[in-house]
Amino acid sequence: MVSPEAVPYAKTGGLADVAGTLPFELAKLGHEVRLIIPKYGCIDDSEHPFQQVAELPVPTVAGPIQAIIEQGPVSSFPGKTAGRMSIFAIRHDLFFARAGLYQEQGRDYPDNLDRFSFFCRGVLALLTHFASAEQWRPDILHLHDWQTALCAVYLKTLYARQPEFTGLQTILTLHNVGYQGQFPKSEFEKTGLPADVFTPAGLEFYGSVNLLKGGILFADMLTTVSPTYSREIQTPDFGFGLEGVLAQRKDRLVGIVNGIDTGVWDPSTDPFLPRTYSASDLTGKRVCKQELQREMKLPVKEAPVLGIVSRLVNQKGLDLVVDILPELMEVDLQLIILGSGERRYEQEFSSFQNRYPKKVALRLGFDEGLAHRIQAGSDMLLIPSRYEPCGLTQLHGLRYGTIPIVRKTGGLADTVVPFSPGSTRNRRANGFRFTDMSSESLLSVILLALSVHKHKNEWDHLIQTGMRTDVSWGPSVQHYIRVYDGLCKTHPVPSPS
Repeated sequence: MVSPEAVPYAKTGGLADVAGTLPFELAKLGHEVRLIIPKYGCIDDSEHPFQQVAELPVPTVAGPIQAIIEQGPVSSFPGKTAGRMSIFAIRHDLFFARAGLYQEQGRDYPDNLDRFSFFCRGVLALLTHFASAEQWRPDILHLHDWQTALCAVYLKTLYARQPEFTGLQTILTLHNVGYQGQFPKSEFEKTGLPADVFTPAGLEFYGSVNLLKGGILFADMLTTVSPTYSREIQTPDFGFGLEGVLAQRKDRLVGIVNGIDTGVWDPSTDPFLPRTYSASDLTGKRVCKQELQREMKLPVKEAPVLGIVSRLVNQKGLDLVVDILPELMEVDLQLIILGSGERRYEQEFSSFQNRYPKKVALRLGFDEGLAHRIQAGSDMLLIPSRYEPCGLTQLHGLRYGTIPIVRKTGGLADTVVPFSPGSTRNRRANGFRFTDMSSESLLSVILLALSVHKHKNEWDHLIQTGMRTDVSWGPSVQHYIRVYDGLCKTHPVPSPS
């Protein structure tokens, strides 16, 4: 498993949650999994003490560069049993000992192509080391997003004749096709790839280098993080220019919904909550709401609380929320927002907090504990995304009995069953959905949810259905295993000689 980030070591988004949890879920089922990440400067060695286990030369166009291989403690993952799981980090301080992972102050690092070309070749050097030093060879190399995509390209080109990689199958998971790893044509030589790979049938993309495109074309299998998103990215509205390439490989593309760590996200044991609760006893949820109101300096009252836990960016559809805030301020409700991102949204929400201090509470930045308390203390979650490959927030909401209000896209469409009259009685509906990307549609569905909220029996049915929805990794891990098995049966890895 190769990822540019993973909890609890380094995180910018949901990719880290997946990369940090999926390996353990596989290991618990008896599979041997080794996770490889870069050794970033943000990784706290006092909290996660890595130890050097090897030093390897990594080939680059500037000549070999030494990479320090460090092994980390799997005990860092709270509440987990290590099983057959191990974690390795590739360390080269010139590339990775920085304040950010990919950027600082909203600007990408200008040498990202150098950094992640080195990382990918370092991964292959480490696999070679595993084969020679331990006679350990993986069946599958599971890659995540553009930062790891060159591994698949290298294996089919520069490393195609190396015997230790014979039969090794690659899977690339696309977490968000909007992020592709594009660089100027003049930087192509930094990859070390032959010139014939920079063509429309390779990494060339309208005159630039596109690493994600290379991974899509060269990986043996592609997965993405929900069935609906797998179909959406084959269209111009969601493919970000790669829809044709993805449609070309649709027979190798599978959508598998993410799960969440139900040990960490469990309202019956969550240490971040002032009072725990369960589906059979929601008393603690009412206490969580009152304490959240106090924490956010809002009046403690029975008004519905709507929560937003999100990056404050255009993708999340927050312009629709801003558009309808004047109308929402006329309704008896409270809005609590946690996140950071584009300055315009930070300013808009700050302005409304100043104008309506008894109705709007904003916390800029990210606070893990507060995120849990908003999930527990809110009545509803707003997730009006333009596109959402999978989304984890709505899964957290379902787990905590907090009803998601979502736009019908990507994983939101696959995980939220919309309310309709009578739907609560058959225990299917667990939230509210709207389709049109318009402020009117969002306002309409919020008003519907507020209306249903007044009817305690129906609302309790929604809560119960949500809390009993299986949002764990269980079904998804089985799906990944079927994909792995299919590849291994087609191309079994030879036993080490």
